[in-house]
Amino acid sequence: MDTTTLILTQQDVARLVDIRSSIKAVHRAFVQQAQGQAQMPSKLYLQLPKGDFRAMPAALFHPSSVGLKFVNVHPGNRKLGLPTVMAVMLLNDPATGRPLAIMDGLLITKLRTAAAAAVAADVLSRRDSRVVGLIGCGAQADAQMLALAAVRKLSEARVWGFVKGEAARFCAVMKRQLSKIRWQPVETIRDAARDADILVTLTPSRKPLVKSEWVADGTHINAVGADGPGKQELDVKLLRRAKVFVDDRDQAIHGGELNIPISRGQFNPRDIHAVLGQVLAAKASGRRSAREITLFDSTGLAIHDVALAQVVYQQALKRRMGRKIQIFSP
Repeated sequence: MDTTTLILTQQDVARLVDIRSSIKAVHRAFVQQAQGQAQMPSKLYLQLPKGDFRAMPAALFHPSSVGLKFVNVHPGNRKLGLPTVMAVMLLNDPATGRPLAIMDGLLITKLRTAAAAAVAADVLSRRDSRVVGLIGCGAQADAQMLALAAVRKLSEARVWGFVKGEAARFCAVMKRQLSKIRWQPVETIRDAARDADILVTLTPSRKPLVKSEWVADGTHINAVGADGPGKQELDVKLLRRAKVFVDDRDQAIHGGELNIPISRGQFNPRDIHAVLGQVLAAKASGRRSAREITLFDSTGLAIHDVALAQVVYQQALKRRMGRKIQIFSP
């Protein structure tokens, strides 16, 4: 019996999975979650003076897979020449507990986050959605746009960034990857949100950035940036106008876009329309009319990390990639 553990770098992961295979894996995991074929405890947070750590375990039953992602967020790392977010993924054999693989979790996080947003847009946005408003153009933004382009025939992207010139640089890079889209850097958040068919928020903001009056009826919103306690990107009035969907009810209440409005009594958890997996499994309704504003509150699910890690591992075995090490003596 093989008792080694496979080590996979970020470069390995990039060669073994792409956005389309990520979307398929995440869609499947959403459905398994809704059907009770997954186990996912709440994220465990460690708050330290210079950053935080999050432990995210999960298991999927069919096919059987189990793993843990350990991810950190250290805002001061840029000054040290390090990523502000880093992650390591551990994949285990459910039957024996043997560590099958240790791999980069940062790219997996990026891909599964973008894939989840694309799954939401595919089922909740209008089929004729063409224009994207992108609020924030940091490390997650390119994957978000590639994923959206995989599920909708996009014609225009209006991009806003925190730092002057950031949006223009991002648009120049993305033109080479998605040449059929008209890339337009904009000066204000209002310009990005106005008349967008799909609005994506990707900031770490702790105060609302997007006002309700800037968002037209019929818009679909992927609220991605607020992935922890204290974060908020959207005006409470906008939450009340929208039909709200979440990736996980408990995580959304305590650490997603809804966490501050709920804690202040500005939004009732009973007004969450459904968990996205329930819509995909035909257990709940999605968009009912072209004029509805739909909102997907993305907090990031460990089941998606595990699902994607399993795909990466199987592809690595098939293509004989990675480096095997012996952690435990036989």
